[in-house]
Amino acid sequence: MSAVMDRDAATMRVIEELKRLYKTKIMPLEQLYKFDIFFSPLMTDAEFDAKPQVMLCGQYSVGKTTFIRYLLGRDFPGQRIGPEPTTDRFVAVMDGPDERLIPGNALAVSHDLPYKGLEKFGVAFLNRLEGSQLPSAVLRYITLIDTPGVLSGEKQRVARGYDFTQVTAWFSARADLILLLFDAHKLDISDEFRAVIESFKGNEDKIRCVLNKADQVDRQKLMRVYGALMWSMGKVMKTPEVLRVYVGSFWDQPLQYEDNAALFEMEEKDLMRDLRDLPRNSAVRKINELVKRVRIGKVHSYILSYLKEQMPMFMGKEKKQKEMIAELDVVFRAVLKRYNLAPGDFPDLNDFRSKLAEQDFTKFAPLKAKMIDDLDQVLSVDIPRLMEALPRSLESYSVSKEPAATPSLVFDEGKPQWGGNSQEESNPFADSDGGWGLQEYVPNYMDKFIANQKGGLVAGAAARSVLTRPNVNVSVLRKIWDLADIDKDGQLDKEEFVVAMFLADMAAEGHEVPAELDPLMIPISKR
Repeated sequence: MSAVMDRDAATMRVIEELKRLYKTKIMPLEQLYKFDIFFSPLMTDAEFDAKPQVMLCGQYSVGKTTFIRYLLGRDFPGQRIGPEPTTDRFVAVMDGPDERLIPGNALAVSHDLPYKGLEKFGVAFLNRLEGSQLPSAVLRYITLIDTPGVLSGEKQRVARGYDFTQVTAWFSARADLILLLFDAHKLDISDEFRAVIESFKGNEDKIRCVLNKADQVDRQKLMRVYGALMWSMGKVMKTPEVLRVYVGSFWDQPLQYEDNAALFEMEEKDLMRDLRDLPRNSAVRKINELVKRVRIGKVHSYILSYLKEQMPMFMGKEKKQKEMIAELDVVFRAVLKRYNLAPGDFPDLNDFRSKLAEQDFTKFAPLKAKMIDDLDQVLSVDIPRLMEALPRSLESYSVSKEPAATPSLVFDEGKPQWGGNSQEESNPFADSDGGWGLQEYVPNYMDKFIANQKGGLVAGAAARSVLTRPNVNVSVLRKIWDLADIDKDGQLDKEEFVVAMFLADMAAEGHEVPAELDPLMIPISKR
């Protein structure tokens, strides 16, 4: 426990130092060179302190909202699910002490939340934004962003009343993970969805695909569907790397085709592992995003100071400004050569040109060498020092038995575990040696074990159905699962099943679940 606390404290110190660096060395330059007008608003403390965000995006009726419900294991305020385009707004699903909906305008002005930058999209968008707050073990560590389904044709561009792709680009820049959901029966990528994916430019490393509803096709068709998805994404993502695709059916209904049950279970475990890793890697991601911002800000200051330098002292200012805007590519090349910059750090030419058209170049600030030196020190000294200060051992963190370190993502999220892992070599129905304190309870639970086991093991979905009690809340059931799953393989053998059932019955009778198992409750084979 102390190791986890030390790790969390070290991470918090790094984030506090990031805040200090930004306020003292980076923000002054951004204010001087109008960074917020050309790129994004100045950063707030809430953005540094924010939990990792997972953004879900896809065409309508691919299961985005159902996926969130599946992760949480319950409904959430404002949830809308249906075969038609039901989610008509951006929803930030976040942790809170009670269940309530927060209107978008209130969400954007809250000092405790990282959404102040959304104010620039106006009231039309803020009316289509809301926060869904509820107490959840999963949401203690991450925030989920549900998005409206991408439509096709003119309706996508006009009817929303705001620039949908600009909003998705804003969220993608701040997300730790972007999940693109696809329906196994709906793989086409419309022009509008292509524009959304292209708006993620610069954040390709965060993108993962989820091939949802994959249980609705048999094994042969699934192979073809997977190939078609990879081909379609290859045409949109102009990179040689292949995107990671998670295949499964992320809802709480039985599988229609069970041919790929074992595959779905392995894919789900990989996806949940990625989600579990987000809080651990959050500080690294914040450092990475700040480095990108510093590099862009440095180039931006060079460009604006160069434009200022080229303006005439007296006559012909307006004409010269129009010439430089028209020949902005020439300006970019001149700045690149003069300061030996990387081409990849320069902004989009057309977007930058449109914003320059609204500015007066004579009001730009000249180059401040001290500020540039501060940025160079951030990149060459301060950031490497912070990277060294980050906790190094991820393995010791991930295997820690401290339940508060990360959500288990086993019970409380309600994810069925299809099939089972390899069977234990020993007979799971063999009687245990004497000395186990729960031996006398084995006959009471054997019928349920036999009815729910597969390969001698009871998987997560089956265990959930038999352990649930009307008067026992999910947090207690999660604790019971963690105690009973002694070998931490995500499934229960016969003895572990007896432990879980015994604890669930005790909890239903009003007894408190212990923080750890009494030694006599641990099966002899697992001591």
